[in-house]
Amino acid sequence: MRVKEIMDKKHPFIYDDELATKARAIIRDFALRILPVVKENKKLLGIVSRGDVMAISSSVSPIKVKGIMTAPKHIAAMEDDAASTVKKMIRLDEWYVPIVNSAQDKTYRGVLGLENFIETSLKANPNKLSKPVSEIMSKNVVACSPDDEIDNVWRLMQNQSFAGLPVVKKDKLVGIITQKDLLESGTTLPTFESQKGRFRATSKISSIMNTTVIAAKPSTRISEVAKLMISKNIGRIPIKDGNGRLIGIVDREDIVKLLVK
Repeated sequence: MRVKEIMDKKHPFIYDDELATKARAIIRDFALRILPVVKENKKLLGIVSRGDVMAISSSVSPIKVKGIMTAPKHIAAMEDDAASTVKKMIRLDEWYVPIVNSAQDKTYRGVLGLENFIETSLKANPNKLSKPVSEIMSKNVVACSPDDEIDNVWRLMQNQSFAGLPVVKKDKLVGIITQKDLLESGTTLPTFESQKGRFRATSKISSIMNTTVIAAKPSTRISEVAKLMISKNIGRIPIKDGNGRLIGIVDREDIVKLLVK
């Protein structure tokens, strides 16, 4: 199976000389994790992530996309083997990579996400995901409290490369907070536009966390969890016991690791 067979060919992109605020709007409105950056001839230059655009504090910022973009850790080509590409993504802890025509021709063609591989595998080999999710879930879960300050949780996400965290109170799962929630809330985060890199105001996670949490039981089949991730466009699902206590978490990377074993 080739990358071109499962990639997202309609994934948006942005030109390097456009405003960073436009990139933020596109990432927010289309619920993207990355936004490829291209030149006028559509040659790939880099990417902008949610974390990058969340460092823009003003809606009228003059900063251009080229000022915040970063180099992708990996760039795949249309004819690359999909399974091999996904294995590289896992090693690099990257859930999305931009796709170009070839190693020689850097014309942007789309994006490959782990969910593209999961969705294809669900159709082709569903039996491989028939085990209970307890067999692949992470048990040492990093969580936060509803009373934690947003700035502290944001720094934790940045330092540990987390895109989302479960919110726990007295061992019970009460919510989840993601980069998407932070972006949509309009919260002002530490930014390179501020000399001191401080918040204009602080607030609690409880003010922006999502309290409608899609969770699973440890006995739930991995295939069912995978289907939820795809249909709801979520990256991770907390696992809780019969008393509502958080006992684990599973993300797209955990599922893909099983698929490419």
